[in-house]
Amino acid sequence: MARFNSFAEFYPYYLGEHQQPWCRRMHFIGSSLVLILLAAAVLERDARFIGFALLTGYGFAWLGHLLFEKNRPATFKNPIYSFAGDWVMFGAMLRGKIKF
Repeated sequence: MARFNSFAEFYPYYLGEHQQPWCRRMHFIGSSLVLILLAAAVLERDARFIGFALLTGYGFAWLGHLLFEKNRPATFKNPIYSFAGDWVMFGAMLRGKIKF
């Protein structure tokens, strides 16, 4: 397993694990739903939405890897950097820096 000394070192590896457009799209859909579910948790004052957000976010991402990328999600090897990488990639996709 590769060791990374910083997020800056990890992120290019993370992007390399997300080369298929549909894998990235699945991540984007999952992350968007996470934001909606977290907003619902706050608005409804119901913590159950947080659990649904976790299941939805990881579920869409992992399906993207299983169906399109055909690799094991980076979450299993580097959970913290992977979590951060997903949100950095999400922001880059929103800004048009990474193709959908």
